[in-house]
Amino acid sequence: MKPALLPALFLAFCVPAAAQLPAVATRDGIPTLAPVLEKVTPAVVNIAVLQRSPEEQNPLLRDPFFRRFFGLPSEAEPQISAGSGVIVDAKSGHVVTNAHVVQDAREIVVTLKDNRRLPAKLIGSDAGTDIALLKVQPGNLVEAKLGDSQALQVGDFVLAIGNPFGIGQTVTSGIVSALGRSGLNVEGYEDFIQTDAPINPGNSGGALINLKGELVGINSAIIGPAGGNVGIGFAVPIHLARAVMGQLVRFGEVRRGRLGVSMQDLPGREGAAIAEIETNSPAAQAGLRKGDVVTALNGRPVRGAAELRARLGVIPAGETVELRVQRGKEMIAVKARIGEVEAAKAAGGKSIPGLAGAALADAQRGKERAVLVSAVEAGSAAFTAGLRPGDLIVGVNRRRVASVQELAKLLSGSGRLALNVMRGDFQLTIVLR
Repeated sequence: MKPALLPALFLAFCVPAAAQLPAVATRDGIPTLAPVLEKVTPAVVNIAVLQRSPEEQNPLLRDPFFRRFFGLPSEAEPQISAGSGVIVDAKSGHVVTNAHVVQDAREIVVTLKDNRRLPAKLIGSDAGTDIALLKVQPGNLVEAKLGDSQALQVGDFVLAIGNPFGIGQTVTSGIVSALGRSGLNVEGYEDFIQTDAPINPGNSGGALINLKGELVGINSAIIGPAGGNVGIGFAVPIHLARAVMGQLVRFGEVRRGRLGVSMQDLPGREGAAIAEIETNSPAAQAGLRKGDVVTALNGRPVRGAAELRARLGVIPAGETVELRVQRGKEMIAVKARIGEVEAAKAAGGKSIPGLAGAALADAQRGKERAVLVSAVEAGSAAFTAGLRPGDLIVGVNRRRVASVQELAKLLSGSGRLALNVMRGDFQLTIVLR
């Protein structure tokens, strides 16, 4: 059975032998992490979410006559879910969590370690990185100190704090198993920290901290065959979450810019190779070339293409970035100004077999013709496959597509079908069969 990727409303760890730990505080001669946790745990909160029922979004199921006829309750019943969050700014009352924790929220309540219950307002959320920011009334709050997730190394000890299964605040421990994990989220902006935490439902949005008590990640997802822990968990690194939070505070959303490149990994080495450069893009104007290998962004090393995409994906248009680039045997520095994402101009709108639930239109972005996904019905076949509103379908099986008519013809064929999609500045492949 293929393991399923599951949201984690999450996190826990098995405790390694004390002899394996770095130098820590002792009590009565016994190593303990209690002093570290005493400072951090008040910053980790439980989040209860009253969500709109799927029935509330169905016009037929909202009809009182229909509900009475089929013996349904007179009103659709809302759903309640729970997760975790971390106070990152006590003065402003800002709490970070996962976007999937507060999705479709009607009401949000934050419960502190001292059992205070505070209503929360959603400032904004970003599905691409699975980060959301809430605001509660400030007053006698404790915030977590933000660490440097880009300094993490495989093998570093980490602690996880959250509310698994809603049983109450739980602390567990483990190590960083891998860095720069991707391919888990169709939105595409990924640079996950992988940990060997026993991950369970209830801890999404919780804290991943180092042994200094610094927040280095926001727990986000698990791989498990039946919703339980198999020792493979993922957290959004705090450097990525911090960039998202900054935009959510400033704009209420993430306004992604574009560099105008497609990237790929290099076998056996770190860095991201530039595979293609769009004509007249910010990358072209900065002097970047096909075949250049980006080894650092703004002074920080780049491990691979997914990491570089994720980091560029949270830099707003108008900002200037510095790339360290290897060109042949030469190492150079290139400055590029992040550009606006070009809006696709669409004409018409229709649906086609094979992409049920998606509204498609002929579109033009720059000089290129493609197919714009103008809307996607939640839960539909197109949504499940990974299409999102605003996506630009540029090809099928790497064959260019210039219209909805061409797309429908190619999708009617047999064999493997994969859509080549532009999502902002990010190119991805969505496999249909």
